[in-house]
Amino acid sequence: MSFKTIQTYFKFSKQQGTGIFCLFVIIISLQLVYYFGDFTRVTKEDPAEQKWLSLQSGLDSMKRNVEIRTPKVYLFNPNFITDYKGYKLGMSVKEIDRLLAFRKENKFVNSPEEFQDVTKVSDSLLQEIAPFFKFPDWVNNKKAPNKFKNYSNPAFAKKEKIVVLDINRATKEDLIKIYGIGEAISLRILKQKETLGGFVSMEQMQDVWGLSPEVIENLNAHFKITTLPEFKKIDINNASLKELSQFYYFRYTLAKEIVTYRSMKGDFNNIEDLTKIKGFPVDKAKIIDLYLDFD
Repeated sequence: MSFKTIQTYFKFSKQQGTGIFCLFVIIISLQLVYYFGDFTRVTKEDPAEQKWLSLQSGLDSMKRNVEIRTPKVYLFNPNFITDYKGYKLGMSVKEIDRLLAFRKENKFVNSPEEFQDVTKVSDSLLQEIAPFFKFPDWVNNKKAPNKFKNYSNPAFAKKEKIVVLDINRATKEDLIKIYGIGEAISLRILKQKETLGGFVSMEQMQDVWGLSPEVIENLNAHFKITTLPEFKKIDINNASLKELSQFYYFRYTLAKEIVTYRSMKGDFNNIEDLTKIKGFPVDKAKIIDLYLDFD
């Protein structure tokens, strides 16, 4: 096929040339519309649905914040719950006051059941907070008392005689022999004796932290005050504010009241004069009297 033959295929009339030109214009126009046009489908959304979705998003955000801010609850001894701690746990004011009144008597709860008996909290609240209770080791490891057979022979039924010791001469080993007292509590009792200069009454065992009524009863069965210990008594009419505030049964506020009262009223003649001072522990007056010198 020659060039001239091929050339004949590209010869158009004027109308054909115009048509071909228009065809090219239309193709190019469509291409431009395709590349530069926005064919995104516009959907009309329901306003109510949009509002619900925004609220749901806000609720999800608040839920995540609450989960993040929820404080971790650590194990604690329920005997030392404060007003604020009790409020955070969901206890009412009356329930907290019952526990505080119980503790003022130097008594302790040793189980969730005892805690409920004292505070009267509901079963649902107890079930919620009881898993976080932590009692002293000697309470958790408390063993049931040994049961012995009742022999008819009186020789076997005879009880072992208890040797009563002076509490002021008791050693750590002597104290550990008492059921419910471990090394930590025995050292605490000896530290209390050292602080006071010696015990003058077995009632002072109630001032030692961690002793349950059962343990105190066992101590009273094995120890007593044989003779009053020798210690330097506090000269109540001449002692300084610092000396008075260092006494175990006085605190700075009470010591300051004593000094003020003494400067205004004169010397104290007996313990009854001291009981007139605001804040004086009247229930401990007989014990405190043995540590003071009124001469």
